[in-house]
Amino acid sequence: MNRKTWYWIIGLTLVGLLVCGGLVGLGLLIANSINSEGGPAFGDAVAIVRVEGVILPGEAPAPNPFSADSGGAFSQQIIENLKDANEDESVKAVVLFVDSPGGSVFASDEIYLQIKAMNKPIIAAMGSLAASGGYYVSAPTQEIWASPHTLTCSIGVISQFINLEGFAEEYGITTITVKSGKYKDTGNPFREFTDEDQALWQAIIDESYSEFVRIVAEGRKMGDEQVRELADGRVCTGKQAKAMGLVDNLGYLPDAIDRAAELGGISGEPRLVEYNRPVSFFQALGSAFNRPSPVEEVKQLLQFNAGSPLMYLYVAP
Repeated sequence: MNRKTWYWIIGLTLVGLLVCGGLVGLGLLIANSINSEGGPAFGDAVAIVRVEGVILPGEAPAPNPFSADSGGAFSQQIIENLKDANEDESVKAVVLFVDSPGGSVFASDEIYLQIKAMNKPIIAAMGSLAASGGYYVSAPTQEIWASPHTLTCSIGVISQFINLEGFAEEYGITTITVKSGKYKDTGNPFREFTDEDQALWQAIIDESYSEFVRIVAEGRKMGDEQVRELADGRVCTGKQAKAMGLVDNLGYLPDAIDRAAELGGISGEPRLVEYNRPVSFFQALGSAFNRPSPVEEVKQLLQFNAGSPLMYLYVAP
């Protein structure tokens, strides 16, 4: 073949690749507009905002193109998704899907404040676990839906400090601390946690606990004392939570979507919208083979916890 023929072959190949790429892009656009049940691509919508994993403050770390996401529920991303849903005129109602053991007191409260600022119907749908901070962010929604088998409640606050004093003595490790006041190294793992330290942190815990009780009492229209009787840190099933008045209805995500559509005045099957960061080809490939393990989530939590040990967190046995 002569050179001119080769040019034609290369040109036609490039055009074919461009056409295929365009068709793939169009397919992805359509797929993002249609819900997983094959629902409508246009019209009034219900937005789904997910709180999945340990609740952590700030933004998710920059994505690694060759690995899966970290799996944490980062408050800033959730808040941005809620704001997007609130400003999207086609969205008539929001479902907050919660599958989380809770986490940071600070981050949970950030999400709570944004939920309170919403001006359209928002209901919570609980997954397999919506405990402690997971319940905290659910409490201000108009309705809470849970599976009979959801683990929820765990209303309370926890801080944990490690004491390595005996370990250090056994291995001859000596630590020297220079501080400006007697409380400056409270929680130092290489010294005894004194009664004064205990009293200091108990006051902080009690303050955060009272705020948790207030949030639940306000959201569930219950008295403080009634909530305190239930808020002893116990974990409960969705069925038990409903009997205690902490959950409105038993059902699953599709049931909550139908109810949100009803509250939003949508007739017929609603369009579903989710706000997600774009995922590259390599990220999608990495996530398929490298799902974050529970151990990785715990490591992430411990790294955060080292700087802020005040947690609305269900600690599983």
